[in-house]
Amino acid sequence: MLIGIDVGGTFTDGVLLSGTRVAATVKRPTNNADLQGTIMEVLDCLMTGQDSGQVQRVVLSTTLVTNMLATGNLPAVALLLIPGPGLPLDVYQLFPNTLFLRGSVDFRGRVTEPLAAAEVEAAADQIAARGIEKVAIVSKFSNRNSQLERQARDIISRRLPNLEIALGSDIAGQLNFRRRLVTTYYSVMTQSIWENFIREIAAALSARGIAAPVDILKADGGTMSLALSGNRPCETVFSGPAASTMGAVALASNPRNSVIIDIGGTTSDISLLIDGQPLYASKGAKIQGHYTHIKAFSVCSLPLGGDSPLAIDNGAVKVELTRRGDAACFGGPEPTVTDAFNYIYQLQIGQFDLSRQALANLADPAGISIEDLCRQAENLVITQLQQAITGMFREWEEEPAYRVWEVIHGRKFDFHEIVGIGAASTAIVPALARAMQVECTIPDFAPVANALGACVARPTLTVKVHIDTQNGTWVMDQEGRGGEVKSGARMQMAEALELARRNLRQLALDRHMEDYADEAEVFLQEQFNVIRGWSTSGKIFDIGVQIAPGLIKEYQGVSK
Repeated sequence: MLIGIDVGGTFTDGVLLSGTRVAATVKRPTNNADLQGTIMEVLDCLMTGQDSGQVQRVVLSTTLVTNMLATGNLPAVALLLIPGPGLPLDVYQLFPNTLFLRGSVDFRGRVTEPLAAAEVEAAADQIAARGIEKVAIVSKFSNRNSQLERQARDIISRRLPNLEIALGSDIAGQLNFRRRLVTTYYSVMTQSIWENFIREIAAALSARGIAAPVDILKADGGTMSLALSGNRPCETVFSGPAASTMGAVALASNPRNSVIIDIGGTTSDISLLIDGQPLYASKGAKIQGHYTHIKAFSVCSLPLGGDSPLAIDNGAVKVELTRRGDAACFGGPEPTVTDAFNYIYQLQIGQFDLSRQALANLADPAGISIEDLCRQAENLVITQLQQAITGMFREWEEEPAYRVWEVIHGRKFDFHEIVGIGAASTAIVPALARAMQVECTIPDFAPVANALGACVARPTLTVKVHIDTQNGTWVMDQEGRGGEVKSGARMQMAEALELARRNLRQLALDRHMEDYADEAEVFLQEQFNVIRGWSTSGKIFDIGVQIAPGLIKEYQGVSK
């Protein structure tokens, strides 16, 4: 048996899969003040009459980090950068509380300018004076040599021992200094809340006697162990949207061009299926307009959900960003987007009279009709969703992969349907599909599709290998494994790739994941020649391979 659990800002959903059959589903309100209790309640519902010893795997997804970023409820972070020579410093002035240190590491990983301890101490004093408790330290080329980052961390820790500190070299091992600093910045910002999430989940599973391996769904539809995710919380930033995408793939009956919209109580997450397969973000996940090193589906997350409250300001209807409770039809304190659609389309969601009364309480003092209030709200919601979808397609059309798709298919890209996922999809998605003149699909298990998507996601594994032929060494980022390279400057990319694949196969065998090792895909392929005089004296390779995300082979389709 497999368990999938999706922890959303409004609801927590669960699915129990036995064979290819959905044996149980559950949806419960998320109590953020008692997350452990919420998870235990979900487990109790799923496991009624079942043997917990038969659970083979638990996979979780969550919009916890996504909601945090979407609503702007963020702690202050100091960003301490060591960019070395080159571009002017204001190029990297992306966030408040950015401080710069002198020091330099070259592309081979050699320290060419040391840190000045007094300068680091002065930066620590500035951080303390501003009352900041989280720090990200990032050096250019720290993926080749993290010495300066670690020295800065040690100096600051001695002066301010209670700070949370994240290092770029621990978070993102790829080149591109700008993306590495962004990824590290958001990782330390979300670390404490994620560590609390891990503790709550572990306690809930332990209390219910479930000892199976526990994974978290990543932004790319793959999985990583829950324990490992504590070091890289940013990998989960689009875990919830990835789960809805994987759920749609698992439930899809036709390989079509589709828009997937997961409308929860707090946020709406949009992703694309191209010929039935998820579209990946070619430049990495984008967080608040900044590209990262996080491999992810192409996703747009909006602070708009079924429980988004309605308000009237100077006669104009507004949809507010912050959820304050359930929709009025479910006993909530004020009218929401769900209530507006409930009234317009006579959907009979919850208690219809409660929707009507709450809407009247808002409309009457403003001197407008309930109908006008709801139509304005509908127009705002549909317009915002349309604009987000159009923007995603515009970005897709600018990608080189789009040109290839156009040549192969001999036509311009279009999409056939909108697939609605999530509790509020039945209220909103049909109206959106009509406005965009495409088909609307609300699949079976749509309300718990995120949990289902997490449940059937295959285990994935990532290996990154750094090779320096001049030094005659290679090192793998997992477990510090390494060895000798004897081919020297004669080494070619094909040999470097095979070395990485060989290590992936061995690691997969060690972790009993060998069934998928032969399907490994390359996601990082970089080569630098080391020149001495007029000839190449060595080469540096950075190779990344992973077991590709997808559905578990045994669960290529699900049934009732």
